[in-house]
Amino acid sequence: MSRAAALAVGAMIALAGIAPSTAAAAPSLPLGAQPALATDPAQLGDDLVADEQALRDPSTPEPALAAAAHREQAAYRAIGRHPEWDATIRPRIPVPLADVYDRNVDARRQLQSMGYPKDTLPAWRIDPPTPADELMSAYHQAESESGVGWNYLAAINLVETRFGSIVGVSTAGAEGPMQFLPSTFSSYGQGGDIHSPHDSIMAAGRYLAANGFANDRDHAIYGYNHAHAYVQAVDDYAALLADPAAFAGFHRWDVYYVTTSGDVLLPIGYAAASPIPVGDYLASHPQ
Repeated sequence: MSRAAALAVGAMIALAGIAPSTAAAAPSLPLGAQPALATDPAQLGDDLVADEQALRDPSTPEPALAAAAHREQAAYRAIGRHPEWDATIRPRIPVPLADVYDRNVDARRQLQSMGYPKDTLPAWRIDPPTPADELMSAYHQAESESGVGWNYLAAINLVETRFGSIVGVSTAGAEGPMQFLPSTFSSYGQGGDIHSPHDSIMAAGRYLAANGFANDRDHAIYGYNHAHAYVQAVDDYAALLADPAAFAGFHRWDVYYVTTSGDVLLPIGYAAASPIPVGDYLASHPQ
């Protein structure tokens, strides 16, 4: 979205009767603590609109951008779990943000439908995400070579590893920022490194192109992960990521893990060589 378009969105939100957000400083929270959200659905919706507006305001300083992105993510996770709130929240979303809201909520619910809560936390390491400029360079290079839209590569990168933040091997044996099986990567990586953001993004473009992305995008994405809910979530996020403000927000998102004790935020620096009982982790890492 251009600066002019972003300002236009802000103006339309103001005309819709939503108070503009203020650029509050990032809250001083313990590492790994989740942002506090309003318990009233109507207030939660209004706060979400304010955070979406802050993310689209070029004058919002970095601490407030990070805080808004973290609250945005937590809010969509909460709304995703509570469809009974839709009748209260959805009418409060101004028209310029309606598609943003709808796609975020749908993507969250699609991904939510694919998993089930675990009683242990994973054997992962959580690193800072790959810098945004490096990612954008790789996405566009892959698009130029393969014809696969950069925003679809970004959406897969977001869903799979939060832009490379999650370092670990999946239960199926997939590795790297784009979660390739080593055997598949050997066919599309052209001798690259499965753990390299650049090499794995390039390989993903080649893989999707070879699976017919140009003629049947959803079929190609289904080949990446055999779940229709996954395809729909990637489509939702790809549409949103075309907006630079949305990309910047997503790039600041945290890593959450769904457990039998609720969502657990895994902060940068989390590292486990083997699964950890969730109760043991929460005893020393309050959320």
